[in-house]
Amino acid sequence: MLSRLGALLQEAVGAREPSIDLLEAFVEHWKGITNYYIESTDENTPAKKTDIPWRLKQMLDILVYEEKQQAAAGETGPCLEYLLQHKILETLCTLGKAEYPPGMRQQVLQFFSKVLAQVQHPLLHYLNVHRPVQKLLRLGGTVPGSLTEKEEVQFTTVLCSKIQQDPALLTYILEGKKTIGRKASREATAPLREAASVRDKDRPHIKAPDKGTCGAWASSAQLPAETEEPDGAIGESSLITTLIGLCKSKKGRVALKARENLLLLVSVASQAAAAYLVQSSPCCPAIVEYLCQLYQSLPSSLDPADIAALEGISWRLPSAPSDEASFPGKEALAAFLGWFDYCDHLITEAHTVVSDALAKAVAEKLFVEILQPQLLHVSEQSVLMSTALLTVMLRQLRSPALLREAVAFLLGMDQQPAAPEDSPRTLCAHLIRHCDHLSDEISIATLRLFEELLQKPHEHIVRSLILCHLEGRSYVARGSPEPESYEDTLDLEEDPYFTDSFLDSGFQPSVKPPPAPATNPDGKTAVTEIVNRVLSLSFLCLVPEEAKTSAFLEETGYDTYVHDAYGLFQECSSRVTPWGWPLAPPPLDPHEPERPFFEGPFLQMLFDRMSRILEQVIGDLMQRIQRVPQFPGKLLLVRRQLMGQVPGEQLDHQTFLQGVVVLEEFCKELAAIAFVKFPPHGPHLHPSKPPEGHV
Repeated sequence: MLSRLGALLQEAVGAREPSIDLLEAFVEHWKGITNYYIESTDENTPAKKTDIPWRLKQMLDILVYEEKQQAAAGETGPCLEYLLQHKILETLCTLGKAEYPPGMRQQVLQFFSKVLAQVQHPLLHYLNVHRPVQKLLRLGGTVPGSLTEKEEVQFTTVLCSKIQQDPALLTYILEGKKTIGRKASREATAPLREAASVRDKDRPHIKAPDKGTCGAWASSAQLPAETEEPDGAIGESSLITTLIGLCKSKKGRVALKARENLLLLVSVASQAAAAYLVQSSPCCPAIVEYLCQLYQSLPSSLDPADIAALEGISWRLPSAPSDEASFPGKEALAAFLGWFDYCDHLITEAHTVVSDALAKAVAEKLFVEILQPQLLHVSEQSVLMSTALLTVMLRQLRSPALLREAVAFLLGMDQQPAAPEDSPRTLCAHLIRHCDHLSDEISIATLRLFEELLQKPHEHIVRSLILCHLEGRSYVARGSPEPESYEDTLDLEEDPYFTDSFLDSGFQPSVKPPPAPATNPDGKTAVTEIVNRVLSLSFLCLVPEEAKTSAFLEETGYDTYVHDAYGLFQECSSRVTPWGWPLAPPPLDPHEPERPFFEGPFLQMLFDRMSRILEQVIGDLMQRIQRVPQFPGKLLLVRRQLMGQVPGEQLDHQTFLQGVVVLEEFCKELAAIAFVKFPPHGPHLHPSKPPEGHV
């Protein structure tokens, strides 16, 4: 019995002794660091060549080892208590700020990062931890090209990871109000003080470093317990501003890691933390401010063609691809588009509260305050450049929240149909007028903008531009019964381009006619497919036979475009499926008064432009053909040049000849679109892929 009692006592002493040794060793290493500032006289010796890094490493190892030993008991170890009670992190932060010895800030950042990452006990709730963390954040991220960028981004990585695990920490890291800090101090450090008081009585031979041992210079490093920052100082530079500063780094890995950290921060799952980010931090304003700075740094001489051609820009690879041709302003453009892509990705991944706030900030600061005045400017260069940039931004845009804001900016939220006499008061009305501008460059650039807009999956786009003017079906006469089918209403004789020669000849064009329409199970041919087929033929007959060259190159006619048109039709059908559109138009109300039909300003503009194309080319095409010697041979040569089959050479009337070829292809494409716009029911459901080399 006595031998067993002795063994237990020996085990108890053995378990207690390492704790005393650990604390004593921990204090000795800390005293060794503070003694350096008393004994050292060489101010030029780098910190990494002193024993400071080694002593900090020993202190870290002791903290980690102690925690493993204390894990079974679930208690805080005496070394960690000593670290907190004696404000070692506060002192290290001050030494890092002084940058003495040279490189000390780097050592402090590494120590902070490793302590927070390797010590599993929650530390950031303690005032004596999160206050020096805030101070250390204020030392970095503000000077581009800092020598400690690598250590700073590692430090922020640990903090963002901790916040992701416990979103409640966000207020401790970003909070700047002293009342909360004092409350946290009382709640968090009171047990530590009691424990330290008892322990000091039990271990009188262990003493803390004397506050005066660091000499006059180091006295400022030993912050008294009641020392406080001026109100508002903590908010001047925070984790957010530090991360954004690191995002601007010229070092690619540093910038990428900082962006990943910021992405981690805004995607916190907590509603309260997300609301705090929006309401009490510079998160959204700082991100958008940098976006606007990059936009305003773009050179005004940027060529819209270069803007449209630059592709492959991602926030993960913000620099322009090296294989693309260089042009003035390329790097600045790539930087802006890379950060815009990053903002779009942030909005996609962020908590809904942050996402909505950031999207609204982008719309207000970039779209409304900067882009809108440029789009409405009298300078053609300003209109061209801003339109081209907006088009590229729409092409990159993926987040639903930012798309919603972009649509509201471009089209407004009013879905009431416009009247023909309405003056262009909205931005959308001005942009539609730009599509028919005196400057062909502005017209083409704005048409590309609308083309990009119409490809976006947002119902309001189609409804605002087109459907709100068609839903009332005012294009149908009131008071008369609707026809059972549209077969009887199609009068080809009324088509000015469906000539008598075409009807009398039985139509033997140099293109392959569309496939025969399918039959329904009852044996009757689908009326819609008949109408569809005739419409396709109508487009094909817009160009005179003398001006067609497709057959000479063994092309099959308009069905070379059917594959692409069918794919586009399927894509559009898939995009509108979630919107729940009715499968058939609503019945007309015979008692509703008849109103004059107006297709809306957007369709009116498109129809006006198309009608002028037909008037200016087809109207006098036959007359101009007669004035071109050897017209058929030259036209065929130009087609082969456009297809890349023969080298290009300058010919007389080359622009006119190219226009004729392009017009034929345009009509073939219209025929293909008309053919596939109704759901097909026959063997042409899956058209074959077009041959290589068609225009």
